[in-house]
Amino acid sequence: MRNPNGYGSVVKLSGNRRRPFVARKTIDWNEKGHPKYGIIGCFATKEEALIALAGYNNEPWDLDKAKITFEELFKLWKEKKSTKLSKSNKLVLSSAYHHCKIIHAKKYKEIKAYHMQECVDNCGKSYATQGTIKNLFYHLDRFALELDIATRCYSELVTIAPTPPSNKTPFTNDEIDKIWGMADTPWVDSVIVLLYTGFRISELLGLYVSSVDVERGTVQGGVKTKAGKDRIVPIHRKILPLVRNRISEGGEYLFGNEGKKTPVRTYYAHWERIMNSLGLKHTPHECRHTFRSRLDSAGANKKCIDLLMGHASKDIGERVYTHKAVDELKEAIELLD
Repeated sequence: MRNPNGYGSVVKLSGNRRRPFVARKTIDWNEKGHPKYGIIGCFATKEEALIALAGYNNEPWDLDKAKITFEELFKLWKEKKSTKLSKSNKLVLSSAYHHCKIIHAKKYKEIKAYHMQECVDNCGKSYATQGTIKNLFYHLDRFALELDIATRCYSELVTIAPTPPSNKTPFTNDEIDKIWGMADTPWVDSVIVLLYTGFRISELLGLYVSSVDVERGTVQGGVKTKAGKDRIVPIHRKILPLVRNRISEGGEYLFGNEGKKTPVRTYYAHWERIMNSLGLKHTPHECRHTFRSRLDSAGANKKCIDLLMGHASKDIGERVYTHKAVDELKEAIELLD
């Protein structure tokens, strides 16, 4: 039976081809009155091509967009969408992109879950990198849906290696006392602030003096995630003098280095010196684990802990720091005594 006018057609290409059947649609006419075709796709069987043609007529899409490759979509996403992400997030997603070379030239509309899974399985990296690759697929899938390039998110079907058991060791109370005993030693104050705020290194080093509200007793900072960005953390009464001393030094950054932002590598040198002098073996990120562990042991409200850590939580709706909410966070922080 002949298709209706304007419906499109399926033709078989000559030669020995893996996918010889082409579903196509007339999109224009040349000066001689001959049709110009937009290709919907190439298929192994005529039935597959007819199904694709029917799907297109049911929900038409821009045939030019259907040609866009993984590489082209990533570059467009990077230009249009990644500007809303943090600098660190953009860097790790760009790194994940390089683990997907086998599909860079492939049309995005033709990429299925098993193509994505192949990139994850063959990257040769840990679960963290695999998770970042999957996250990149999620961002591109959402963008492709927005542009009507894709009709579903295959990234939801991608699996990654299981999370390994944590090998982080929290500071003990005796170790924290030893650190307080060296509070006057240069940069030891930064270790104490990490233990009493739960900030990451990058978040601590990125704190502006202007983000500290001494009168209100809070500091605003945080990066990496939507839930963690620019969160409010109360200043524990015990570390308030340390914060005041840092502010009195002048400079744009609270933990600056000669008026400039302290590089992470420079901070690690300070950290190693401090740990060696105390005879301790800890990483800066273990301060964050210690912070959460101590809050939990002290009986702090889980909702408050998630807000302080910058973690997304099903118990937290819209993140609004009302006066009451800040008071509750202060009560939780003061449990660290």
